[in-house]
Amino acid sequence: MRFISTRGGEQDISSSKAIINGISKDGGLYVPRNFPNIFKDFKDKTSLTYEEIAFKVIKEYFTDFNDEEIKLAINGAYEKRFKVELKNNFLELYHGPTSAFKDAALLFLPQIMGLAKKKLNLDEEIVILAATSGDTGKAALEGFKDIDGFRVMVYYPKDGVSPVQEMQMLTQEGNNLRVVGIRGNFDDAQRGVKDIFGDNEFKEKLIQNKFLLSSANSINIGRLIPQIVYYFYGYLQLVNKQKIKFGDKINVVVPTGNFGNILASYYAKEMGLPIAKFICASNENNVLSDFFKKGIYDKRRELILTESPSMDILVSSNLERLLFEASGRDCNEIKNLMKDLSENGIYKVNEKIINGLKDFYGNYATSEEVYKAISDVYNKEGYLIDTHTAVAYAVLNKYISETRDETPYLIASTASPYKFPRSILGALGLELSGIDDFEVIEKLYNFSKVKVPFNLKGLNNKEVIHNFICECNELKKPLLDFLGIIND
Repeated sequence: MRFISTRGGEQDISSSKAIINGISKDGGLYVPRNFPNIFKDFKDKTSLTYEEIAFKVIKEYFTDFNDEEIKLAINGAYEKRFKVELKNNFLELYHGPTSAFKDAALLFLPQIMGLAKKKLNLDEEIVILAATSGDTGKAALEGFKDIDGFRVMVYYPKDGVSPVQEMQMLTQEGNNLRVVGIRGNFDDAQRGVKDIFGDNEFKEKLIQNKFLLSSANSINIGRLIPQIVYYFYGYLQLVNKQKIKFGDKINVVVPTGNFGNILASYYAKEMGLPIAKFICASNENNVLSDFFKKGIYDKRRELILTESPSMDILVSSNLERLLFEASGRDCNEIKNLMKDLSENGIYKVNEKIINGLKDFYGNYATSEEVYKAISDVYNKEGYLIDTHTAVAYAVLNKYISETRDETPYLIASTASPYKFPRSILGALGLELSGIDDFEVIEKLYNFSKVKVPFNLKGLNNKEVIHNFICECNELKKPLLDFLGIIND
């Protein structure tokens, strides 16, 4: 398997190189040259473990590595650290060290990146840059902590994550880690990181000091590919629980901001998984919802801080990969669209792309609808969902109401409700005044008796290690400080 850039600048990149680079030299994103169809291989193997399914999926893409190396990376990532559970039609993706779905990819990424570094005989230290809207940062920090040859720099919007998410990052131990809050929103952080990747002079300065940049965001193909596994596993679990028969089509419902998780489900379909509709669920930052309805992507709007903060995003980076496929892999068209977005904040896709997006449905949920979804699911089923999963549930109901589509569905449940306990209690109508988020966790447990994730217990009593703040246009300065490079 080789990888190419969505913007045409690179055409024959090995998996090791794509993983280490993170982003193409032309600013585009790496995509596989083709999609291997492997769904039929699972026909009599529906009881495979998550790790066994991961091996079958991942080895098709990362062909620089032999089977034993892939298995070693998978076991190092997941064994006794991460699991996925299907409850009702909710695919719980948050049973890992950070209580969010990103653990699945960001526990694997350090393992495969370490192998890639050896394959390429790189002496330089790899510096992982990540912009986070709440969960990517903590997952990257946890995955890469104390791994030789790597450092991790995470930028997050200082006032744009939940108190629990913030404390998870600020208390993270590890000698090779740094967390910086920026005075701005997630899009500012993401733009700043992309600008660093696009500054060849700055990158050359780092290389002279024996540092190479790479990414932990889902723009990195090493992080995106492992997310495909969710959907194969979820589908086979639906078969095992006799909700569907092998070969039946399903709809997938994904709450998304940066479009990585739902893109992974699209890649799963390209590999043969029988998915009928992709239901793209947004919060009130509904730029994706508008796009799928009108074919116009317009980021020229005020970012709204919601109670599903991991989705408070206006520039969905991974959408570029979907546009590349929908355009018939027309890299010139993609370059023009991304240029329009960069220069004008808006682009309109052509009829060919619109036709290529016919399997996608986009809608959004308001805060009131999110609260209602949390309350309805708990009162009807005794099941607790977080604010992001509630966005997906609310949008699914809108889709069913509009279409009367009775296709079985799979909802990606992306975070533990205990990461957003104040919102959950508010939705359930319980008193919140006078207590902080960590006292709220205890109150939510006493009310629901749903087990509190181990990694969130006692979080408020941990020492704050990272006290760094910067302006949204000064991301290079704290990076140089972290690396011990004098800014001349």
